[in-house]
Amino acid sequence: MPKVNINRDSLYKALGFDSKTYTQEQFEDLCFAFGVELDEVTSEREMKKNETGVEDLSVSDDVIYKIDVSANRYDLLCLEGIARALNVYNHKASIPKYQIVPPKNSHEKLYISKEVESVRPVVVAGILRDITFTQESYDSFIDLQEKLHANICKKRSLVSIGTHDLDTLSGPFYYKALAPKDIKFVPLSQTKEYNAEELFKFYDESSSHLKKFLPIIKDSPVYPVIYDSKNVVCSLPPIINGEHSKIKLSTKNVFIEVTANDRTKANIVLNTMLTMFSEYCKQPFTMEQVEVIDCDGKSTGLYPQIEEKQINAQVDYINKSAGINITPNDMVTLLKRMSLQSKLSNDEKSIIVDVPVTRSDIMHACDIMEDVAIGYGYDNLKKEIPNCNTIGRVQPINKLSELLANEIALAGFTEIMTFVLCQNRDNFTALNKADDGSSVKISNAVSEEFTEVRTNLVSTLLKSVSANKAAPLPLKMFEISDVSIKGSLGNKDLSDPNSNNSDVGAYNKRMLGAIYCNQSAKIEVIHGLLDRIMLVLDIKLDTTRSSNKGYYLELSNDKLFLPGTGINVIVNGKRVGHMGIVHPLVLKNYSCSFPCTILELELTIDTMAHNVLLREN
Repeated sequence: MPKVNINRDSLYKALGFDSKTYTQEQFEDLCFAFGVELDEVTSEREMKKNETGVEDLSVSDDVIYKIDVSANRYDLLCLEGIARALNVYNHKASIPKYQIVPPKNSHEKLYISKEVESVRPVVVAGILRDITFTQESYDSFIDLQEKLHANICKKRSLVSIGTHDLDTLSGPFYYKALAPKDIKFVPLSQTKEYNAEELFKFYDESSSHLKKFLPIIKDSPVYPVIYDSKNVVCSLPPIINGEHSKIKLSTKNVFIEVTANDRTKANIVLNTMLTMFSEYCKQPFTMEQVEVIDCDGKSTGLYPQIEEKQINAQVDYINKSAGINITPNDMVTLLKRMSLQSKLSNDEKSIIVDVPVTRSDIMHACDIMEDVAIGYGYDNLKKEIPNCNTIGRVQPINKLSELLANEIALAGFTEIMTFVLCQNRDNFTALNKADDGSSVKISNAVSEEFTEVRTNLVSTLLKSVSANKAAPLPLKMFEISDVSIKGSLGNKDLSDPNSNNSDVGAYNKRMLGAIYCNQSAKIEVIHGLLDRIMLVLDIKLDTTRSSNKGYYLELSNDKLFLPGTGINVIVNGKRVGHMGIVHPLVLKNYSCSFPCTILELELTIDTMAHNVLLREN
């Protein structure tokens, strides 16, 4: 959970409390009732002492409250947001109504060039007019940017914020992508002009906090940059703003631009910055829109977009889910404490809630129910014994996995846990298999290493052998875990463990994989492990191969194995796995220097574990 550092006296002043009479215990109770937590009480001097080990008497000794807030409550990441929400909760203030004010002449415009599509395609912007900063509100303005960058912006990789003194710039603005050597400007807090290539080298060789953000765009042939109409660089997102347009205490008009790879997150960040500090405008809670125009000259819209959305929540659902029994009118009153305006439907069976732009965390009726419960008070919820008795138990497949893991460990194998995600080659080509389209792809993969869900345990076992080259031989490892396979939709009987269908388009398989690596393959070791597994599962050898009871082995032509060494494992007439000596080409793909034999089995309750679980019960 994010922690927000707030000066206690400033917070108490904003809440209308007297720091001499209002106690810390009272504030802790208020935080608990509202759903946040006072995590720590400290001071700037104490924090610096903890960091450096030296007490600096020149640093302020004012009390600092560190408050834990929910990760999705971006409106609570600053003093202004917390004070505003708590004042409404305490009936000391009304719910603010955010408004768009028209410009004096025409809207400022921000033009997007086509080249930015390859590096950072999304940009939105807005303006705060006639704002008045104090030192405290200025510091809070800067701090909120850093909090958002660390939170929803994912350390600027998804979204970055640029704030500028609008009076030092001339619109319209241009969002371009240029070669690093073609971008020249004086960066924030510097006096020398750099081109972007020189600037990256400067930050890379320094101890600047900006150094960690350089990899976001460093390898791109072009860098994103925002200019005004006079070719003044406003910012080089997501790295640094220009010195020319930096925000000062005397700034009256603030231009905020947000560049991103995700439009939804860009809008949330822009709206948060504008709504939190619009209270300092001459006309409180107002902001001005900027028109964004794409590379084809078409308007993509006016930003910020602060229209409220409506969510309907059933009264019975709220009462049942929260464990309360209150009237619809009481729910409306409680939601008002949580800064949510609402009204009853005509039949009074549901509540229609107007969700403000600051509450991006509210998406479903369950979020409305949660706010009703907070307004009602968690301490006021009664503990009740459920009407029906239930007994918890371990899922049968997990119980089977634990029992088998214990037996395999006793056989001298070491249990490992590996990544569920992998590359496409790990599912197919590296194992001498053609891509049959059965793997589940990750649509927004952030790494080439993890682009889809594994369909087998073989690749991760081989990776583990390769990663443990320095360990003494033999290597004996196993894993019992899930893989995912694409399935067809529309299955009516999802309880069928052997069904290839799924209500979500994919299904999990519980797999057992074991590997033996030594100077010689010794398939008898893995074969012995298979026999031990069948023994503890009470599955007998089917010598007739026709009774559909018990297990037997048959030759496999799977190209994963050395020809003539691949073996299919048949249990009760069904193929449940395979084993064999891994093909040299596959070993080469994973840089394995010694022969390996592998066993892989699919674990299902009906086929593999009926007898053993009956015994355990």
